[in-house]
Amino acid sequence: MESGARRSEGWYPGMILWGTVLGLAGAVGAVAFRVLIRFFQALFFEGTEGVAAFWEAGLLADPVDPTETARALPVGWLLFIPSLGGLIVGVLITFLGRESRGPGVPEVMEAVALNGGSMRRRVLGLKTLTAAITIGSGGSAGREGPIVQIGAALASQLGRFLKTPPRQLRTMVGCGAAAGIAATFNAPIAGALFAVEIILGDFAVASFTPIVIASVVATVASRGVLGNHPAFEVPLYEIVSGMELLAYAGIGVVTGAVAVLFTRSLGWSEDLFARLPVPEFARAAVGGLCIGALALAVPEILGVGYGTIRGALGAEIAIGSLALLLVAKLLATAITIGSGGSGGVFAPSLFLGAAVGGLLGGGLELLFPGAVGSSGAYALVTMGAMVAATTHAPITAIIMIFELTQSIEVIPPLMAACVLSSLVASRLYPDSIYTQKLRRRGVDLARDDDPNVLKTLYVRDLLDREPEVVPAAASFDEVIDRIVNSEHSELFVVNDGRLVGSIYLREVRRLLKEQEGLRAIVVAADLVQDSLQVDEDDDLDAAMHLFSRGITDELAVVDPKDPAKLVGSLRQPDVIAAYNQEVLRRDLAAGISNRISLAGEHTVDLGGHYVLQERRAPPSFVGKTIKEMDVRRRSGVQILLVRSAGRKGRIRVPGPDDRVEAGDHLVIAGPRAAVEELGSF
Repeated sequence: MESGARRSEGWYPGMILWGTVLGLAGAVGAVAFRVLIRFFQALFFEGTEGVAAFWEAGLLADPVDPTETARALPVGWLLFIPSLGGLIVGVLITFLGRESRGPGVPEVMEAVALNGGSMRRRVLGLKTLTAAITIGSGGSAGREGPIVQIGAALASQLGRFLKTPPRQLRTMVGCGAAAGIAATFNAPIAGALFAVEIILGDFAVASFTPIVIASVVATVASRGVLGNHPAFEVPLYEIVSGMELLAYAGIGVVTGAVAVLFTRSLGWSEDLFARLPVPEFARAAVGGLCIGALALAVPEILGVGYGTIRGALGAEIAIGSLALLLVAKLLATAITIGSGGSGGVFAPSLFLGAAVGGLLGGGLELLFPGAVGSSGAYALVTMGAMVAATTHAPITAIIMIFELTQSIEVIPPLMAACVLSSLVASRLYPDSIYTQKLRRRGVDLARDDDPNVLKTLYVRDLLDREPEVVPAAASFDEVIDRIVNSEHSELFVVNDGRLVGSIYLREVRRLLKEQEGLRAIVVAADLVQDSLQVDEDDDLDAAMHLFSRGITDELAVVDPKDPAKLVGSLRQPDVIAAYNQEVLRRDLAAGISNRISLAGEHTVDLGGHYVLQERRAPPSFVGKTIKEMDVRRRSGVQILLVRSAGRKGRIRVPGPDDRVEAGDHLVIAGPRAAVEELGSF
């Protein structure tokens, strides 16, 4: 234990150091991305004159809202610009890297949960370029998601260069993500919470501390370059009446429903564009054409939309206009992301939240003049509620809005709205705006990254099919003799092949002093107690719950269809050994996934006649589960990793019920001869 503590202490200062480095790198990446967006805005919407003005204004000038520029453009140009940007992005993503498509945050979540934090090198440059072109040419997307992916990719490359173990690499990726959010919003606490609540899902001190360091350093660094300005100028917040809490709660419920509509619309749009009879790389161009057509009527949908958010916060937009903006922005974002554009959904969530809050708050002002706050106050709270509902991360949303306002008065209505909106959204639709994309690709993080390893292991794989059994009529002497000569701590009593109960060693010990008097009158049936039992299909987590009662370290295993039919026994030491082996296998597999390339078949010599090999799944494996193949028992070969078929295939640690599909690749380990013969049986 002491040596483990020393190792932990040695690792800990190093991670704090890298948290500092990644905080600086994340800030640089966030600033550079802002500059690139501004450059492409000038290039697409203003041409050479715009680029010259961009250079004259300075690289650190804020990206402008393209709304007014778009109003002055000829119709043809307004249709052409987003379409051209979409075409460029579509070509880059289709032929160079599909991970750059969409928001970016789901890809980081998948890398952390399933690939040990490993991300491809090309993601860094390609995501920066494609997202900047999408937003700069008018695509309705945010810059926060790409900045998260850029910061995470920077951290991943640094960690892989340093050959960082998977667990620390995941934390480093979290540091990069936190730095990106903190630098974007000038909100260090929100940046840290975003990383641990959404990216890692782990509030452990060992992970949280370096992430906080990265977030703080990124905030300080970005302030030094961009100035200490809030992301939005928010109104002075106040609650006019305590009854307003009911209004905020109601608005939270409505916001949850709108958030689900927004989330689902992204999937619907993706399905719609997938059915278009055009090449994949051209879908984003078609989406850009639709954006241009929509911008003819509502130019505010172009780009990030921060200008409109500020207008809603300042109660400067009429109710009718807010309703139009709400519908138009939802459609525009669904089109941009669904058609294959590259950009985030965080800023559109803020936009929609501000529109919903301004709309409902304005309606309350008309109904109850002087009794409620301004529509801008409601827009502010509902921004947080929308983020909470779309991400299923209410803590991050609450802290972010609090950091923007620096007002303690906003906390009660904000908490009510965020918690209720998140609850409603999760009840109406189980996936967040990020996990939906992963589930559509067959990735279920709740299943694939379940921290309870025992839930993935089953009784049938460990049971002893020759338990210690005695007949119900066995004499006391026979029972004692079986206990003395058996390695088992429990005898199972049967009558005509049916399980009657158990005889526990500790109970027999109490009777040994009286054995002379009991020898002639006591039989096995008199010593029986109820058996603690599991069936073959139970997982080992259920078994450990029974072991935790402290009654026995051996359980009866019965037939699932006939609880009185004894088929074997399960011992606690075997469960513990299986748990340790599975944890070791997952750590090994995560380490391998950081370093192994699945682009072609190759073999690595592990020494002692053992090899590690990557190969396409043999035809005899296709359609079968890991459990059905039973490769380990039959040949001594262990399947460590599976990569799904297709260019977008993910790497995963397979469970017993994982089914191998045609085109899947396997990473296997075992004796060289057995590995070479794999697939021949």
